[in-house]
Amino acid sequence: MNSALHLSDEVAAALSVGRPVVALESTIISHGLPRPRNHAAAIEFESILRDAGVTPATIAVLDGVPRIGLDADGVRRIAEEDLAKASVRDLPILAARGASGATTVAATAHLAAKAGIRVFATGGLGGVHRGASETFDESADLSTLAVTPITVVSAGVKSVLDIAATLERLETYSVPVVGLGTTVFPSFWLRESAYTLDWAVDSPEQVADVMAAHDALGHTQGIVVANPIPADQAWDREEHDRVLATAFAEAAAQGIRGKAVTPFLLGRIVELSEGRSLEVNLDLARNNVRVAGRIATAWSARS
Repeated sequence: MNSALHLSDEVAAALSVGRPVVALESTIISHGLPRPRNHAAAIEFESILRDAGVTPATIAVLDGVPRIGLDADGVRRIAEEDLAKASVRDLPILAARGASGATTVAATAHLAAKAGIRVFATGGLGGVHRGASETFDESADLSTLAVTPITVVSAGVKSVLDIAATLERLETYSVPVVGLGTTVFPSFWLRESAYTLDWAVDSPEQVADVMAAHDALGHTQGIVVANPIPADQAWDREEHDRVLATAFAEAAAQGIRGKAVTPFLLGRIVELSEGRSLEVNLDLARNNVRVAGRIATAWSARS
């Protein structure tokens, strides 16, 4: 394990004896959810895992130290403090300056893998942004997974992104993408997109089988498990399409371009849906945490 990382006693103990551990990102808490609901959500995500006999490892950089597993005060800090949004490239700067940051999917995956954690639950994976052929706006989540051996459970990517280009990029990076019980790639708020997957698995145990084969072949990329939100929790497609169309039209009318587009869209989507998109966001995150816990348990059983 990397000496630059600080593992909580709980996480260190679980890893030392091969008990299941799931990494959780902190950006979803600090930047993705409103206060004070974000604090309650952070506690709930960890509780879902503990109730299933799985150790949660919420990850953040606090006072320059990458922390793998947070105590109650650390969880409070990521929910209440105005933290920087930290991707992989930001980690050495935060460390050198003794600063704090909430870790993105990319940074969380990077740090979790360094600590020896193999399973990670998030809401939606970052991807290629619409118009990236002009802006080159592409999430570091993708390039990080190209070199990071961790299994990420995600409800696909947000439908405001370029899903086709995202899947093409993952293929280029040789990152396996498997649907859990589906051959249709989910689009975050919705169970389905217009894009099919080559491979599906039917159980967490089959995901663990893929992970074991991945290791045996010497592969060092990540694995993406595309986990659709349950049908009764998905956003109504008609409302989804109407809200997204309005948000995109407003962005165009206001001349919002490049990297400013996605934050604007996500904020307006919550407002235009009167918070319904946020509730779906929470439901799919909970579902991903549960599934990640089952995968981590299946992986641990192979040891």
